[in-house]
Amino acid sequence: MAQKLNVADLRISSPAFENHKPIPERHTGDGEDVSPALEWSGVPEGTRSFAVVMHDPDAPLVDGFTHWVAYGIPADATGLGEGGEGVTQGKNSFGNTGYSGPAPPPGHGTHHYYFWVYALDYDLNLEPGLDRRALIDRIEDHVLEQARLVGTYTH
Repeated sequence: MAQKLNVADLRISSPAFENHKPIPERHTGDGEDVSPALEWSGVPEGTRSFAVVMHDPDAPLVDGFTHWVAYGIPADATGLGEGGEGVTQGKNSFGNTGYSGPAPPPGHGTHHYYFWVYALDYDLNLEPGLDRRALIDRIEDHVLEQARLVGTYTH
């Protein structure tokens, strides 16, 4: 089956940090460990819901490390407020539900944290607690567009 390229006008940003710049300590395991506010624009026609994933591909694990899985975000949302309240939370790689901020191993250098937003053509009404792989398996045929914001953090 051919892969769809899901990149067009959708954009994601955060008032807390710029793309490819450091994530403030407040949003990390060293700080208050609260998710940063996210904003998106250029939403494709036909969007029925959104999902957000924060993933660290630099983690010394085969599949990287997932810090946040959130979904069931309404189609009329233009982002998520700090703390990501009011959406369905999935499991992160710590085994916790909800957001757990950057905490790379000491001395492991700068890690890159990818905040992905997925515009979906359907509100799948998914159950809470899905991990990143389970979410992607369930949404991949419904992604209209996706966009990413990259933040960095060094321990």
